[in-house]
Amino acid sequence: MGVATKTTPETTEGPQSPVANLGWLLSQASYVLTTQLTAALEDLGISPRSFCLLNSAMDGEYTQIELAHAVGLDKTTMVVTLDELEEEGLAKRVPSSEDRRARVVKVTKTGERKVAQGEEIVERIQEELLSGLPAADRKAFLGGLTRLVEEASPAACSKPVRRRAPR
Repeated sequence: MGVATKTTPETTEGPQSPVANLGWLLSQASYVLTTQLTAALEDLGISPRSFCLLNSAMDGEYTQIELAHAVGLDKTTMVVTLDELEEEGLAKRVPSSEDRRARVVKVTKTGERKVAQGEEIVERIQEELLSGLPAADRKAFLGGLTRLVEEASPAACSKPVRRRAPR
């Protein structure tokens, strides 16, 4: 049995990137965005994951599980992240106004200020990243990506795929 090889043009050094592979393209774009956000949010002392969690928690009264599902975190990562946010005084777990047995995540005033500062940073980084696209392409790209995310769902598989968590 022979091994299939892919020929590349003489002018290319090394293998070519799999640019026709949607998974690879999305992964690369996500990696670039995540590293840029991580670097930019460092001055605030928060990670993209912490920012996303705080920002989502400000929208209403949500339990840890509801927030974990909303932002795509597993239970362990959610607990660790919330513990860190509580230690930093950015969020706290409080009894639900609807069910005293349930605890919801409340963003503190300090956390709200961090989110406001973070929103400016996130908006700037996203704008910089998308600036390479013409305005019409940008709108189409974001619209298409939004539809993909809203309409797609993960497949069940024997070995669950772990999501890469921003650090």
